[in-house]
Amino acid sequence: MHQVDLSLTKEITKVEGAATLDVKITKGKVEHCRFGITEFKRFYTQAMRGKPYRMLPTLLARICGTCSNAHLICSIEACEHALGIAPSPQSQIMKKLTMYGLNIRDHALHLYLFAMPDMYGKDSFLEFDENDPVQHQILHDAFDIKAAGNYLSIIIAGRSVHAVNPTIGGFFKIPKPEEIKQAVAKLREIRPAVLRTIERFEKSDYAFDRKTKFMALVANPFNYLEGNIVSDAGDFIRETDYRSHLEHVIIPYSHASGYAFKGKSFMVGALARINLAKDTLHVKTRASIPQTLNRFPSTNIFHNNLAQAIELLHCVDDSLDILEHYTFVPEKIVAPSRTEGTGIGVIEAPRGTLYHKVSIGKDGNVIEGEIVVPTGQNQINIEQDMARRVEELLPSGPSEETLQLELEKLIRAYDPCMSCASHFLTLRVDRASA
Repeated sequence: MHQVDLSLTKEITKVEGAATLDVKITKGKVEHCRFGITEFKRFYTQAMRGKPYRMLPTLLARICGTCSNAHLICSIEACEHALGIAPSPQSQIMKKLTMYGLNIRDHALHLYLFAMPDMYGKDSFLEFDENDPVQHQILHDAFDIKAAGNYLSIIIAGRSVHAVNPTIGGFFKIPKPEEIKQAVAKLREIRPAVLRTIERFEKSDYAFDRKTKFMALVANPFNYLEGNIVSDAGDFIRETDYRSHLEHVIIPYSHASGYAFKGKSFMVGALARINLAKDTLHVKTRASIPQTLNRFPSTNIFHNNLAQAIELLHCVDDSLDILEHYTFVPEKIVAPSRTEGTGIGVIEAPRGTLYHKVSIGKDGNVIEGEIVVPTGQNQINIEQDMARRVEELLPSGPSEETLQLELEKLIRAYDPCMSCASHFLTLRVDRASA
């Protein structure tokens, strides 16, 4: 019996959470494979109780620094539904733009800083060579795309993270004409870089076939805020019935709750969205990459990266369409039509479907709530994939370092919240000879 412990390396400077994987191998077979999220339970569902509902979105945005604006918008939607608030059409457009800014920045962060170093055999994005023409372009594309997403979020939501303009019932500010003009220029400028991003990930030869159920919030036209929960198996679930398909699974070695649907694992995220709704993408997006879209629906988990690159293009194209044709005007914040109630918010965060539920009492304070995040929904899928990937690698007699790297690549393809650095996984391997 041989046991190896691998820890985080000194090169890691920022980690959003941590994960563990316990693998026991007996006679070349995986006896057990346990994927545990060890920094996930944050007790926000307890902290929200008794708080005034007005402060709830800002509080819940602190769940995640990377996609804080997704939690903010989802919580606002839940509170609006609870109190009978019908947001104005302009408010919905500004929410859409807030999500577009978030996804441009967040997808660029994942694709370039976390996933792309693997493709070029580098441990970190910092190892790309500015003096090499190809790598020089990669570096500048990454920062240019991310900066454009940040700017869009700033002029619409007030900040690129922990936004201050969106509120229950509307937005405190609207973008200025000169800001819109600058945002349009930035988005036009990065469109060729986004097309290069799609090309880079389309050329990737990483493959791991995963036949699973893909689920997402789907609407026509494609967006991250509206629709119904559907699957590639024909399931159709209204937002208010979200609990009918989420089966809570307790994973004793993980701080995150797992979820199943009809007793089986499923996947959420960009791959699910493109698999289910590629025909509803912006018309210009579809016209620019028809051959790329023909690769979907796909069961290759690494195509989640390609799907995110496609979403970058949709976010740019639809944002440009809105900014160039819509005139923003000052509006009053919509007041509640009732003093108490229960509301559900469902949106597509960068990593998949996000659910917020809130019950508000007559005193205006939160009675209780629930939050279901994408990484929790993908957790069982990830664990099953790890076991299969280990069995695929065993015949080549991989070192623990190789095993860890290959598993991290696959986990990174899911873009879970923990993948904020190249090496985040603590791996314990127990090899039994008999």
